[in-house]
Amino acid sequence: MDNHPSRRGFLALAAATGALASLPSFTASAAPVRSTEPLVASRHQLWWQAPADERSMITQGLPVGNGRIGALASNDSGRELLLVTDATLWTGGLNDTLDSDGQFPYGRADFGSLTLLARLAVEIPDHDLGAVSDYRRTLDLGNGVVTASYVRSGVTYRREVFASRPDDVIVLHFSQDGGGRYTGTVTLEGTHGETGTAESFAGSFANGLKYGAAVRAYGSGGSVRVTGSHITFTDCRELTVVLSGGTDYAPDAAAHYRDPSVDPVALARTKVKAAARHSADSLLRTHAADHRALFGQFDLSLGTSTADQRELDTWARLRARADTGDPDPELEAAYAQFGRYLMIAGSRDGLPMGLQGLWLDGNDPDWMGDYHTDINVQMNYWMSDRLGLSQCFDAFTDYCVDQLPAWTDLTQRLFQDSRNRYRNSTGKVAGWTVAYSTNPNGGLGWWWHPTGNAWLCQSLWEHYEFTRSRAHLEKIYPLLKGAVEFWEARLLTTTLDDGREVLIADHDWSPEHGPQDARGNTYSQELVWLLFGNFRTAAAELKRDAGYAGTVGKLRDRLYLPVVSPKTGWLEEWMSPDNLGETTHRHLSPLINLFPGDRIRPDDSTPKDVLAGATALLTARGMDSYGWSNAWRSLCWARLKNAENAYQLVVNNLKPSANGSNGSASNLFDIMDMGGGRGIFQIDANFGTPTAVLEMLLYSRPGHLELLPALPGAWAASGSVTGAGARGGFVVDLRWRDGRPTEARIRSVGGRTTTVAYGGTSRTVTLKPGQSVTLKDFAR
Repeated sequence: MDNHPSRRGFLALAAATGALASLPSFTASAAPVRSTEPLVASRHQLWWQAPADERSMITQGLPVGNGRIGALASNDSGRELLLVTDATLWTGGLNDTLDSDGQFPYGRADFGSLTLLARLAVEIPDHDLGAVSDYRRTLDLGNGVVTASYVRSGVTYRREVFASRPDDVIVLHFSQDGGGRYTGTVTLEGTHGETGTAESFAGSFANGLKYGAAVRAYGSGGSVRVTGSHITFTDCRELTVVLSGGTDYAPDAAAHYRDPSVDPVALARTKVKAAARHSADSLLRTHAADHRALFGQFDLSLGTSTADQRELDTWARLRARADTGDPDPELEAAYAQFGRYLMIAGSRDGLPMGLQGLWLDGNDPDWMGDYHTDINVQMNYWMSDRLGLSQCFDAFTDYCVDQLPAWTDLTQRLFQDSRNRYRNSTGKVAGWTVAYSTNPNGGLGWWWHPTGNAWLCQSLWEHYEFTRSRAHLEKIYPLLKGAVEFWEARLLTTTLDDGREVLIADHDWSPEHGPQDARGNTYSQELVWLLFGNFRTAAAELKRDAGYAGTVGKLRDRLYLPVVSPKTGWLEEWMSPDNLGETTHRHLSPLINLFPGDRIRPDDSTPKDVLAGATALLTARGMDSYGWSNAWRSLCWARLKNAENAYQLVVNNLKPSANGSNGSASNLFDIMDMGGGRGIFQIDANFGTPTAVLEMLLYSRPGHLELLPALPGAWAASGSVTGAGARGGFVVDLRWRDGRPTEARIRSVGGRTTTVAYGGTSRTVTLKPGQSVTLKDFAR
């Protein structure tokens, strides 16, 4: 097989996947339709009694975002600081020169890193925190707005910060009630040594990426003017500051992920000028209507908290929950809604979210803020379909489609390098795979991750199961087929002790521990089993490749599937009775087909010894780990219908982080303990934990829904969920009381027939798309 595809072939693949037709991420757009709907504060609010310390923005700053640009806001009364990020502002590139071991370089210069776009400061010298009283800041999850208010000299001052998708700008609006005035400066600065004016700057990286940002300020009463390197405002009754910025990144592999027609700084100036033609109120209403259209698709009640709990601010409430151990169901529901807020703010039309989403506090995020393909990017998107945000999944789909030409090129040129310990022993290579880290420029980093293609495809396939979107299935079909072709070329035949010939994966790692050269590890076997099955179903749905799908089906039938170790009683991880790794390791790689897959489940379809072995392995992994790992554990316990273990792991993630310990920071970002008092923000737990909450309330697979499979005692008294996505193409509204369902409304978004189960009973529901049915009178 030709390991050096031609440029013509590369361009053909890019065209076939639709990459050549993609628009740049930062682009001109039509003027939005203005909303006249009055803004009403939502009931989904978090609040704090102090602003963020500028030295601790990642743990205290409040996030805003429009899916492309995001910011952390300090809300300090005397100095509002925004740390602004654009999802495409990456150093690095294709990174296609391998290290001496056949693996990829992994640094900020070669692989690259996500970086900050800008720092915006609004200084109001006579509003120092020591000179004000009654300070309060709020994150209104339902409207997508951060507010801060305080009193100075009898005047109530208020500010709002939001990131508008319709206008593609970040807005800060300062107002007051009582005759007050604002005097101070606005300062816009780049973070890479750029020079510019008070109102804009531009820059470029060594990889050719161009970027820029612009700001405009306007007020009522007083004056606003440019003074040297600042914008100065004097005696203003109100002040509005509008910021925009971006890059010339384009999701087009054939054009090296650049669009030379885009002038980022000129476009940023155009956007802030257009937004500044409208009042802050008009901008806010338009933004909030857009945000609510997504946020309102789902709601959740896990019960009623006490009056004493409700009186506490969010940080105090987290500490009280940990200190007393008393359930706080409204806080627990709010945590899930905070995850949804982050999804709307961080994932719309552009790039998907990686390790830190859209929010940075510097230019050196850990692991470059990249896309880790062995859990991070997948966990980030487990939540979207389940919690009413299927539209937000599209960014992940489009990323994989847009990267496919480069991933295919790198795989076919470099995977069979003689130094690569993971190369195919067959000597053949086909299709595509990835490394453990990927960037937006087609580049791979760190070690090869052969099984990463199957896991990415599993996530893409699950979105189809939720939505039944044929357009999505057609879009991802080349990814599925290319991954299958890779594995057809990779699998090896071996003979078991009982004489059976089976197919096993070649040398690989069970992320991220144990031997690096084991064959037939459970992680790979399970994911390839899922991949082959999904491909066969996709081919049948689209009426394509019938002969090849039959061949793949025969390969699937020959795949080795793991057994239980006679030594440990656990499901084997390495096709060996011995445990070759860390007993309490953070990854649950061998349980990949308990969750997110579901070949292993607590019913008659799973051999009892396999179910017991999976349970024993999960038990051995423990109940105390990093936030993302706790979320994964919780999901697995929910699949096993162990409600209290699943709930305890959710509670563990709500524990307040102290001195870098695992848990939630005061702004609810999940913190990972790196040792030595150093904790880092990693966003996947903020999405994985809400997924676990939903999985405790609703289990689904195509053709089967189960209500309240793992309802914990803390939520049993009463509750409801509306807009919950279910695999098979359904949306479920569910109410419960005293631990059992009282009403379930099942609506089809593409599904036809499913069973709805609770306890030992089930009912069959048949619907046409758009139809719904309400079920009541569930037996105990």
